[in-house]
Amino acid sequence: MKKQIPVEQAVGMVLPHDITEIVPGKCKGRAFKKGHIIRPEDVERLRRLGKEHIYVLELAADEVHENEAALLLAAALAGSGVEYSDDVQEGKVSIRAAQDGLLKINKDNLFRFNLLGEVSCSTLHDCTPVKQGEQVAAVRLIPLIGKRNVIDEAVTLAAAGEKIVQVLPLPQVKAGLVITGSEVFYGRIEDKFEAVLRGKLTALGSEVVRVGFAPDDATLIAAELRLCLDAGAELIITSGGMSVDPDDVTRAGIRKAGAEDIVYGTPVLPGAMFLVGRIGTVPVIGLPACGMFHKITVFDLVLPRILTGERLRREDFAAMGHGGLCRNCAICHYPVCNFGK
Repeated sequence: MKKQIPVEQAVGMVLPHDITEIVPGKCKGRAFKKGHIIRPEDVERLRRLGKEHIYVLELAADEVHENEAALLLAAALAGSGVEYSDDVQEGKVSIRAAQDGLLKINKDNLFRFNLLGEVSCSTLHDCTPVKQGEQVAAVRLIPLIGKRNVIDEAVTLAAAGEKIVQVLPLPQVKAGLVITGSEVFYGRIEDKFEAVLRGKLTALGSEVVRVGFAPDDATLIAAELRLCLDAGAELIITSGGMSVDPDDVTRAGIRKAGAEDIVYGTPVLPGAMFLVGRIGTVPVIGLPACGMFHKITVFDLVLPRILTGERLRREDFAAMGHGGLCRNCAICHYPVCNFGK
């Protein structure tokens, strides 16, 4: 139950909720914290914030305050690799990455959770690379007071099966690189791929254990892949030779090396002629020439997922067509953009 008291008569009362202050173009934040005891000098400021009345709350047994509800909901939503504070801000709890890694959102359960109407959870996109401390989700009760049965239903739904919000760590792997193309193998042009791929792997904490070069010959390409396996590679990346030209035989070399579960071609630009497969338990990636010219390609979208052990299928790539067109911005802000979302 809520009662309203004129603000000038509220001196000495305890605020039942945070009160927000918005300064257009400058800031939005908490002006008064829940539990603040109203002082005479607060009255005018409260009026400037549009508060002519203050609520007096008397909760029934079947009711929950927004702050308590937010903490209950956060506990149900948060899975491995994330954390949150019990300092509820304006009725909202922020869920943050507890480690660098790949954000995973149980989108089906998130949808059902938000269908309840009185609860709200907002997240970053599924499969977004995130850094420790970055906010990845926020949850709150929409009304100031909610019915306990609604909160219980939301908690049960959020806790069912795989947690709605997780951050998976990226395992550090040993990678082998196979740079293909007769023009590079015979020294006609300088290779640029190795530095690009080594930099991307190093940024994710992995290391390169072998770099091999092969001309446009499927048998020699297959031999280089096997040498990577012999060197202990837990991931193999080939570069170039993935188009429809007769000399582009990298895909045939990957098959000849024993790769299975191959998926070739994606609805992502740049990266249409991308390939993933597997030799035994070792993932193999075929990266087309776009990876040398574009800062971000489909490779950057899927590499973290592969590192977490995900086996990508044709259906996974088909779903990437929505949001799979890079804007090729003059200044790249990935992953803070719509590419791959």
